[in-house]
Amino acid sequence: MTTPQVVLYTVLVLVNVTAMLVWIAVARQRQLRERASWADGVIGAVTNFLDTFGIGSYAQITALFKLRGRPADELIPGTLNVGSTLPAFVGSLLFFGAIAVEPVLLASMVVSSGAGAWMGAGVVSRLPRRRIQLFMGVALIIAAIFFAMTALGVLPPSGTAMGLSGWRFLVAVLANFAFGALMCIGIGNYAPSMVLLGLLGMHPIAAYPIMIGSDGVLIPVASLGFLRSGRFAHGVAVGLTLGGLAGTLLAFPLVKTIGEHLAVMRWLVIVVILYAAVSMLRSAHAHQLQ
Repeated sequence: MTTPQVVLYTVLVLVNVTAMLVWIAVARQRQLRERASWADGVIGAVTNFLDTFGIGSYAQITALFKLRGRPADELIPGTLNVGSTLPAFVGSLLFFGAIAVEPVLLASMVVSSGAGAWMGAGVVSRLPRRRIQLFMGVALIIAAIFFAMTALGVLPPSGTAMGLSGWRFLVAVLANFAFGALMCIGIGNYAPSMVLLGLLGMHPIAAYPIMIGSDGVLIPVASLGFLRSGRFAHGVAVGLTLGGLAGTLLAFPLVKTIGEHLAVMRWLVIVVILYAAVSMLRSAHAHQLQ
């Protein structure tokens, strides 16, 4: 195992173990006894199943939360991150061993995404409800645009590289810092990462360990910020965690065989994302009138 790989695995394990221990401590200290419902588990399982194929999960989870009316809008960013921590950790471990990407690039992008998430969580956890609604509404529209561009095939074809160097390396690392920050308001990193890495000449399969590895670090880092502020729904997050683990483990063996069979699902996801965006923006407008 190379030095970058050792660093990557060490950081991955440390931040995830820390996030889990802090969650347990916060739940005990604040006597959080809200239980997960079966619906929370189903949402976690379905969205993480799709997430493992690179479709993403944050926008879909947000839409389903809005459809259910639970949790409150200002708790959605924190609940997304806290409830996705353990599934993202497991997914990272699975993909690191299955797909070979240049170790220095992978480690650098994962660490930069974690730094971005730390900054983003500190900002989002202090925002009032209406601003969160506005930011998430706009974020979901941006996500829908990325998904539509991918589904329509209007982007330049991806390359064959499994690593980057020079200015391409620098652009990828800096962009992943921004993606880590944006994850905190509900912009999933899969679609923009897939687009960016493709434009930089990387093979599509190389994007998977980078995207999922980034999630494995940035999500627990962001979670620490939300756990500290208390702006998350404990029971819902537990449901997402349990269902998300099941969905990730079920989907992983199928990743290399699904391919184009998910084309129809991508368009369904776009519709769901747009529903969530409109719902968020309507909520923000209604909140302004109160």
